[in-house]
Amino acid sequence: MTEPDLGRPSLGVSAPGGGRPAAITDVTVWTGTGWRERCDVVLADGVVTDLRDHRPGAAWAGEALDGSGGHLVPGFTNTHTHLQQSLCRGVGEGQPLLAWLLTVGEGMKAVTPRRAYVAAVAAALEGLLSGTTTLVEHAWPHRDDAVGRAVQEALDLVGVRAVLGIGVADRPDPTRRWGFEPSLMKPLDEVFAGVDELGRRTAGGRLTPALAVPNPRSLTPDGMKRVRAFAEERGLTAMIHLAETGTDDAMCREHAGVGAVELLAQSDFLWDRLLAVHCVEVDDAMIAALAAHDVAVAWNPVSNMRLGSGVAPVEKMLAAGVRVGIGVDGAASNDRQDMLETLRAGAYVQRATDRRADMFGHAEMLALACDGAAATLGQRVGAAAPGGVGVGRPADLTLVRFGRDFACLPVTDPGASLLTTGTPRIVDTVLVDGEVVVADGRSTRVDVEALTRELAALPPG
Repeated sequence: MTEPDLGRPSLGVSAPGGGRPAAITDVTVWTGTGWRERCDVVLADGVVTDLRDHRPGAAWAGEALDGSGGHLVPGFTNTHTHLQQSLCRGVGEGQPLLAWLLTVGEGMKAVTPRRAYVAAVAAALEGLLSGTTTLVEHAWPHRDDAVGRAVQEALDLVGVRAVLGIGVADRPDPTRRWGFEPSLMKPLDEVFAGVDELGRRTAGGRLTPALAVPNPRSLTPDGMKRVRAFAEERGLTAMIHLAETGTDDAMCREHAGVGAVELLAQSDFLWDRLLAVHCVEVDDAMIAALAAHDVAVAWNPVSNMRLGSGVAPVEKMLAAGVRVGIGVDGAASNDRQDMLETLRAGAYVQRATDRRADMFGHAEMLALACDGAAATLGQRVGAAAPGGVGVGRPADLTLVRFGRDFACLPVTDPGASLLTTGTPRIVDTVLVDGEVVVADGRSTRVDVEALTRELAALPPG
């Protein structure tokens, strides 16, 4: 575990020790197609190696975690967030997207490594406590490398798996309508060097570097070509906010004469390692282009509702063959990093839009939340059906106990209960890479009382 640099608060517990169980025993497992009761899940080297019928008294190579009475699902992948916005909760409430962006942008200009560290610990831990074992961080461009290093140290402390997107832009514009805030931009070569250094620093760990583009307006066509070439040479994911509202399309037509997706296509910036974030304002032609280039989408239902951006046409995207994952987005536009809340809200808003109650049930939502964007993020999923626990899947797992929250009881159907009533209170144990990082609903690595004191003492901004 990386210790924070001097000047950053010490937020780790004095003696971390969640352990690495050899098995989770006598647990009910979601396999992707159904619930398997009284199952022993065997773990080794951070991977699920076997699912067996429970054998009382079986000997294990190490300690076993008692899963009796619990339900085991894969950990969720939050395909989009902005960790530093955990210090911006409620900022810009009631403002439309562009005004909100400028308001939040002022806070981002004032960020320091210390604030970035505390914010990232808070946001990553909040997600972990709702069953998120992998998060995709879309960092804003920033001139100070120490800010990125602080975020990395925070993620190392919490123990979550992460795809850390380093912000990149090369078209300056302080209005952020046709470009990006110039004071935060660095030359592309410096950004690329920083990504390479991050990759060397984190090799073999739980963090994978990536490139994060604010939107199609913030990169020039030449910048797009260079970013894609760099990402492809290293097998990295790139991510970009796209069509969150009609602004992207309107600005691209005004300045480039074509819509946003067409501009990306002309610049050869649509490919299978691109994660397009939001995609609310996309028509059939735009969806077809994303599908044709195997681009994945990060769907952020709560954020889109909070900012009044609209409802993404997820059913159309899936029908066209677009891979869709689920994101929470940053706390300035969602307020919480709660994936269980996001699953419920996402299912409900799609049902309300289509006036159908028989869509986006728990099996489909778990598949999207666990594996929807896996290929684009370079994730392994093992042999199970999408969203299910199976042999070969990394031991990134969440054990829930519905009895931890009386409002989930009685349980008629575990999947229905998870989707319709689940809260972080039911999250009992979370494993990442086979390590128990949450036990009895509490972090095994972070001193939550110290974190709470630090957050309370920070000035707003």
